[in-house]
Amino acid sequence: MKQYYRIMLGKKSMHAQECITGNFVGVDYGIHQDLTGKLPEEWRTFNREFIPIYLADRPGKTKIAARLACGAVWTASKGIKRDDIVLCHDGEGHYHVGGVNGDYAYQPGGFLPHRRSVRWFDQTVDRADMSEELRRAMGAPGTVSNITGYYKEIENLIAGVSEPILVSTDETIEDPSAFAMEKHLEDFLIQNWVQTDFAREYDIYEDDGEYVGQQYPTDTGRIDILAISKDKKTLLIVELKKGRASDVVVGQILRYMGYVKEELAEVDQSVKGVIIAMEDDQRIRRALVMVPDIDFYRYQISFQLMKA
Repeated sequence: MKQYYRIMLGKKSMHAQECITGNFVGVDYGIHQDLTGKLPEEWRTFNREFIPIYLADRPGKTKIAARLACGAVWTASKGIKRDDIVLCHDGEGHYHVGGVNGDYAYQPGGFLPHRRSVRWFDQTVDRADMSEELRRAMGAPGTVSNITGYYKEIENLIAGVSEPILVSTDETIEDPSAFAMEKHLEDFLIQNWVQTDFAREYDIYEDDGEYVGQQYPTDTGRIDILAISKDKKTLLIVELKKGRASDVVVGQILRYMGYVKEELAEVDQSVKGVIIAMEDDQRIRRALVMVPDIDFYRYQISFQLMKA
């Protein structure tokens, strides 16, 4: 099955027009060497070689930032296959859509030097026509994002059929209304982090002023929020239940914690987790008795109508 990717063509799509005119997509991240013959089939192998190189050139960066950078370079250069579909924002509310039709090529001295040729379709997709869920996926941090989970909606939009999907049809979702509400809660937490209890000890992970800790990609999905303690000694994974089955949520956060421990944490960093849900959940509480590094939180929503 072909895959679908959103690719940012430079910061704030600054190179979009050149890429569309030149029929290619590309990435940079300061890895200035030809990767021909150096792109293994498995991203972990690439990361093992190039993360140390990336960090050696940038001593102020962390493994979290290096993983994003090297992951984007490998995905754009190797992970995306011929005939996969790419959607690229032009900076003006439109996404250009195309099919990848070439293998990796290096353009030394050029912008976005790690390139793939693309045949752009005649159709563009307007962000305004997308469902809220797809817009959120398209806005995920990072240069390259796999959006294959929304392929049906994307194909409809390419065909000119606008049928927004309001909530996820993920089979693990038990309560679609909670799923929709907690997607908004994620944005609320990001925007109001300094007012939460977490902010006393943790900051959402940033890199170059961007909240890359929101929807941080892993090999088993995206972490809702990745935070780091103010003393830099603890990484915190915040996962919203989003209407999913309790066992699914517990299993997911454990997988995320394992990934962060093995792939991102420095030698002296610990990893903790938080699950947030709308209602109390005895099944989650039972499971977490055996996992002291994960806390469980409930949230409440209240509002008032004031007569004018």
